[in-house]
Amino acid sequence: MKVGIAGTGRMGEAIGARLMGLGHGLSVWNRTPEKTRSLAAAGARVAASPAALAEAVEAVITILTDDKAIDALYHDPQGLLSGKVAGKLFIEMSTVKPEVEIALDAGVRQKGAALVECPVGGTTGPAREGKLFGFAGGAGADFARARPLLEQLCRRVEHVGPVGSGSRMKLAINLPLYVYWQALGEALLLCRPLNLDPERLLNIFADTSGAANAIKTRGPMVAAHLAGQDAGPVTMAVELVCKDLRTMIAEARALGGTIPAAETVLRCFEDAARDGSGARDQSVLPARWAKRTNLP
Repeated sequence: MKVGIAGTGRMGEAIGARLMGLGHGLSVWNRTPEKTRSLAAAGARVAASPAALAEAVEAVITILTDDKAIDALYHDPQGLLSGKVAGKLFIEMSTVKPEVEIALDAGVRQKGAALVECPVGGTTGPAREGKLFGFAGGAGADFARARPLLEQLCRRVEHVGPVGSGSRMKLAINLPLYVYWQALGEALLLCRPLNLDPERLLNIFADTSGAANAIKTRGPMVAAHLAGQDAGPVTMAVELVCKDLRTMIAEARALGGTIPAAETVLRCFEDAARDGSGARDQSVLPARWAKRTNLP
């Protein structure tokens, strides 16, 4: 299948590598051309513009940072929807407010194309292995069309409703994880007098009823942060966690509710970003909290 990816950051690059490994013909575009180089070196075609990308493929996957980037990608003069895209399939995988995807769906349909939103759970490792968890929103027929491709990227895909539903589900799924990082940091602070080896300490936590799945996969990263060592490649940056938490809080308020735990955790992540950790992996937060006492 001829597939395009617009947005070849860490996740887009990993998804592209997966698709190429399965034999799909891949075309790519990114606002920063340098980020297409690794896929181009592997044989992907680099499109001159989003419009050229959409014209060259059957399905376009987009995975971007925020709503402004989505609007520009799809609606700029050389955007994805600027040409003849009737019959094309767009799969939008960004983590944004539900209303962003709903508005995008209307614009895509006006052009005679189809949209399925499918933000995913998982980081670059699972993306390369086809082990993401997809939360899809869209019309039933459109999801059926996108499903074969999504199942090559995901170990599990759930169609949770119309467009907008996938975004809502992804925000809900991420919220406990972000709260857990802060809770783990507070727990590690209580362990500080024990002076245990960080790797051993995280191993103990991972084997208890208080362990989230994240500690079983990223515990070594937290241990490395505690030990002042290199924790490896960034999977999800602190600054992006802040963006997601703000989106969650805004969505809760739109529903007439509050999520005070998320509001508190946002302040902790924002403090980390202000101190220069914005580009570091989210797993730095618990280690940072455990080491310091002068935090808000």
